[in-house]
Amino acid sequence: MKVLLIGSGGREHVLAWKIAQSPLLTKLYCAPGNGGIREVAECVAINADDIDGLLAFAKKESIDLTVVGPEALLVAGIADRFKAEGLAVFGPGKEAAQLEGSKAFAKEMMSKYNVPTAEYEVFTNENEAKHYAIEAEMPVVVKADGLAAGKGVKICESSQEAVVAISQMMSGDLFGEAGKKVVVEQLLEGEELSVLALTDGETIISLASSQDHKRAYDSDRGPNTGGMGAYSPCPQIGDDVFNRVMETCVAPLIKGLAAEGITYSGILYAGIMLTKSGPYVLEYNCRFGDPEAQVVLPRLKSDLLQVMKEVADGKLQTKVLEWHEKACLGVVMASGGYPGHYENGFVIQGISAANSGEDVFVFHAGTSSDADGKITTSGGRVLTVAALGGNLRQAYDRAYDALQKIQFDHSYYRRDIGRRAMEVLR
Repeated sequence: MKVLLIGSGGREHVLAWKIAQSPLLTKLYCAPGNGGIREVAECVAINADDIDGLLAFAKKESIDLTVVGPEALLVAGIADRFKAEGLAVFGPGKEAAQLEGSKAFAKEMMSKYNVPTAEYEVFTNENEAKHYAIEAEMPVVVKADGLAAGKGVKICESSQEAVVAISQMMSGDLFGEAGKKVVVEQLLEGEELSVLALTDGETIISLASSQDHKRAYDSDRGPNTGGMGAYSPCPQIGDDVFNRVMETCVAPLIKGLAAEGITYSGILYAGIMLTKSGPYVLEYNCRFGDPEAQVVLPRLKSDLLQVMKEVADGKLQTKVLEWHEKACLGVVMASGGYPGHYENGFVIQGISAANSGEDVFVFHAGTSSDADGKITTSGGRVLTVAALGGNLRQAYDRAYDALQKIQFDHSYYRRDIGRRAMEVLR
C-alpha cells in the first residue's frame, strides 16, 4: 500500500514511525515532513496547507491512503476534496471537523445530545461577553472559538482577568479571526484524561488512555501550550471509569452527528475532566493528540495502517486493539520563550545518543535537516523524548536519562511529567 502522510510535527513523526512498521506498506511519503520523519519516509516538498498540490501528488503517485495529521487541513475540508476524487483518506470531513474548528459548534452538539460538559455561553459581542464575565462566578475559562494551535484557552481566576482575556481574543490581537467569537464556561476541577477513539461513523474502538500536561512549567504553572509531555496508560483510571467515558462522552456524540447527517470518520480526541460528578468533556479534537500520540502509539501492538484503511473505507472491522503491557512516558523539549516568541536555527546535538537507549524514541516536531544531516530547531516544541518501561517509574527514568544527552541553545522542558500518577502508584 502506498501512503501519503501530511504534516511536519511530533504527531506526524510517530504516525510515520508506526505506519512504517506495517507489512501492508510498500511506500511511505510525507509532505512536508521534518528532520526525523525523513528517516522512515520519503519527504516531499509540498506545504501542508497546499491542498491542490497534495491532491495532484496523490493522484500522480496513485496513493492508496492519505493520512491527514494537522487539524487546520481537516477543518479546511481536505478529506472532502480527496474523497470527491475517489481517493481514500483518513480523517473527518469539513462538517465533522467543526468539532475542533468551532468550540461553539462542539458545545452545541454536546448540549443537544446530552454529553456532559461545563455550563457555557457563546459571544460574538465583546461588551456582552465582558458583562457576563463580570457577573459570573469565578473562576471561568475563556476559549477562542476557532483554531489557536492549542493555546486558545485562558483560565481566569478573577473578573478582571476574564475581561482582559476577552478583550485580547475578540480584538483579534491574539488569534485573529479565531478569537472573534468566544466561549465562556465554568471551570471544571478534577483529574484530566485524554481519550482517543477510532470510528467509521458507526463502529467505535478506543485507544489506550493517556494524560497530557498543558501548562508550560512544573507544577502546572505558566501559560497553556500545545502540550509539554504525556504518559500512558493512566494508572488512576480504572476500566469502569474509562468505559463510562466512552459511553457518555464519545458514543452519544458520534450517534448525534449521524442524526445530523454528519458521518464522523477518523480519530476523535476527547479531552476529559474527571470531576466528583463524573466525566465531563473539555474539548474535542479531530486528529491524534500531540503529545498523546507519542506515548500511546509506541504501546500499540496492532497494525495501525490496517485499521486506518478500514476506517477510510467506512468498514471498521477490527473490534479490539492489542497493547503492550509496558507504560510509556514522553517529555517535550521546547524552545525558550515558547508558547510565546522564540528563535529558530539552533543546532541540536545528542539525538543519536539518546535514541540508542533501550525502548527510547526521539520524535521530531520543530526540526529541520540539511543535506549534511545537521538537525536544527524550527519550532516551539522541538522534540518529544519518549520511553517504554515495565512501569511508569521506569519509563520516567529512561525518558529523563535520554533527555540529558540532547542539547540545543535555550531549550527547556518540564521535569515533573507523570509524577502525580506515580504518587498514585505508591
